[in-house]
Amino acid sequence: MYSNALAIIALVSVTILFVPIICRKLRIPSIVGFILVGIGIGNYGFGIIPYSAAIQTLGKIGMLYIMLQAGIEVDMNDFSQQRRHSVWFGFYSFAFPFLLGLTTSKLLGFNWVTSALLGAMYGSHTLMTYPIVSRYGVQKNAAANITVGGTMLSITLALLVLAVLKSNFVYTGSLSAWGLIGRIVLTGILIMLVFPWMAQRYFKHRSDATSGFLVVMTLMIVSAWLAEWAGLEGILGAFTCGVAMNHLVPNLSPVMQRINFVGNTIFVPLFLLGVGMMIDITVLWSGWITLIIALVMIATKLSGKWLAAWLLQKQVGLQAEERRLMFGLTTATAAGTLAIVTIGYETGIFDDTILNAAVLMILVLCTMASFVTEYAAKRLALQEKERLESEKTDNKWLLLSVAENRHYELTELSELSELHETETACESDWQEAMTLINSQSKASLVYHPAQPINTVSRLLVAVPRYAEKEHDFITCFGLIRRLSSQLGAKVVFYTNADTQRALQAFCKRKGKYLRASYREMEDWEDVLMIAKQMRPDDLIVLINARPSTPSYNPLFEHIPDMLDRFFATHSYMLVFPEQETGSAIPDIMSADQTQASKTWSLISATKRHILKLIERIQKK
Repeated sequence: MYSNALAIIALVSVTILFVPIICRKLRIPSIVGFILVGIGIGNYGFGIIPYSAAIQTLGKIGMLYIMLQAGIEVDMNDFSQQRRHSVWFGFYSFAFPFLLGLTTSKLLGFNWVTSALLGAMYGSHTLMTYPIVSRYGVQKNAAANITVGGTMLSITLALLVLAVLKSNFVYTGSLSAWGLIGRIVLTGILIMLVFPWMAQRYFKHRSDATSGFLVVMTLMIVSAWLAEWAGLEGILGAFTCGVAMNHLVPNLSPVMQRINFVGNTIFVPLFLLGVGMMIDITVLWSGWITLIIALVMIATKLSGKWLAAWLLQKQVGLQAEERRLMFGLTTATAAGTLAIVTIGYETGIFDDTILNAAVLMILVLCTMASFVTEYAAKRLALQEKERLESEKTDNKWLLLSVAENRHYELTELSELSELHETETACESDWQEAMTLINSQSKASLVYHPAQPINTVSRLLVAVPRYAEKEHDFITCFGLIRRLSSQLGAKVVFYTNADTQRALQAFCKRKGKYLRASYREMEDWEDVLMIAKQMRPDDLIVLINARPSTPSYNPLFEHIPDMLDRFFATHSYMLVFPEQETGSAIPDIMSADQTQASKTWSLISATKRHILKLIERIQKK
C-alpha cells in the first residue's frame, strides 16, 4: 500500500484520465468504471491506496457538486409547470420504498425502529447518475425536471425520519425539537434568501468567471455545513444552494463551465473512487445471511422506485424512456444511504450484517442505475435530435451595441440565447445603427447592458400590435424563452388583448413552456408605463419592426430617444425580427397597421422641422 502522497496523487490522476477512455471502448458507463477501480485499489481489493480522510473529504465535495449541479440546471420555467408533479413524485419515491421496506424488514424479523430506518434508507436516493443526463443534454426534459424537483422532497422526508430516530438515541436532553426546527428554518432562510442576495450584489461588481466560480463553491460548502448543523445532511444543503443560485448561474455561462469542469474532472471521480473503496466484496462469500438481506434490500428498493416512476408516468402521460430515466436517476444510492447506514451502525440500530448488505446494495444499484440512465438518456437525446423544432434557431443574427464597445457582452448574450450564427458590430450613434439594421433583412438586436446579465431577475417585454403576424416572430419569442430559461428570470409581457392571446398560446406549448404574466398596453404610446413599473434588476426588451412589415409603427422611429431618456440606467434590448424577402405584405396587414396619434404625429413633425432649421443655421 502506497503511503507517499505524490505517488497516490499520480495514481489517482492516471485513473481519472484513463478510466473514461477505457469505459468508452468497453461501452460501459464511466461511473461503473470508477467504482470498480475503487474496489480494486482500495483496502478490500489489492490495497494499493488507503481510504484516507483526504480522499473521503474530496469525495464528499464531489457528491456536493453533483447535487449543486442538479439544482442549478433545473429549468425553472418547466419546473414551475411541473412543480405539482414533482411534489407527487417526491412523495411516491419516498412512500412506496418506505412502506415496502417496513414490510420486508418485519418479515426478516427486525424490530420497528430498525425497520423504519431501513425504510428511510430505501426512500432516499442520490442523483449520482445525473452527470450522464447532462452529458447527453436532456437535463431540460420534463422527466428530468420532475425527478430533480422530487428529489428534494424524498431526501427531506428520509432525513427527517433519520433525525427523529437519531434524536431518540443521540440528542435526548441536549437539543429540543424546537431547537432543531429553529436551526432548520434559519438554514433555509440563509440559503434561499440571504446567499442569493449576497451573490447578486457580488456579481454586479465582479463579473469575471473565476471569482464567480469561487463564490458558488464557497456558498455550496457553507450551505452543506449549515445543513449538517441543522441536523440534516450536507447533500440537501448543496442541492438547495443550487436551486437558490439557479438564476445567477446560467447553464451556458463561463461560471457554469468552470463548475462542470472542476467537478467532473476532479471531485466527482474522487467520490466514485471513494464509494468503490468502501465496498467490501468479501461479503459475497462470508455467509448466506448477508447475501439474503442484500438481495431483499435490492429487490425492495428497485420495486419501490419502479412503482413510483410507473405511477407518475400513468398520471402525467410520459413516455417509456422518460419513465426509465426517472427510474435510473432514483435507483442510484450513495450519500444518503451511507449517512443513514453509518448513523444506524454507530447508534446500534444496525449490526454488521445490515452494514455489509447495505454496502453491497450500493454497488449493485449504482451499476444498474448507470446502465438504465445511460440507455434512457441516449434514447431521449436521439428523439430530441430527430424532433422537428417548432421555433427556428438557425437564423443569422446581427448583434449591435451603440456608442460603446460591448463585444464581450454581445458574445455572452449570443451564447446564453443559443444564437448560432451571429455577427457583432459597434456603431457610434443610433442613426448609423438603424441605417445598418434597415439595410438588411436578418434578425437584429441592439443590446445595452447596465449590469451583468446573470443578475437580471425579470424580463419586461413590450410587444407591439400585430407582432404575432410577423413571419419570424417565433424566433424572437424563442429568444425570450431561452433567455428566461437560462437566467431563471420571470417574463412580463406588455401588449394588447389580441396579441396577448397569441402569446399565451406560445407560452403553453408542450416542451416550450414559459412562465409569464401580462400587462395591458393598447397602443405603443403607452410603452413608457414600463418605466414606472421597472425595478433595478430588470431587463427591458422592446420588440421592434422594420418599415413595411405588419407590426411597424411610426413611433418606432423615436425609440432611440426614449431609451436614452428613460432607460439609460437599465439593461435593455431592441429586437428586430428577420424580414421576409421576396414577398409583399398582404393588403389587409397594411390596412390594419396601427398609425400614430395626431398629437404625436404633430410633435414629431415639429421636431423634424426644428432639426432641419438647426442644420441650416449650422451650415451657414
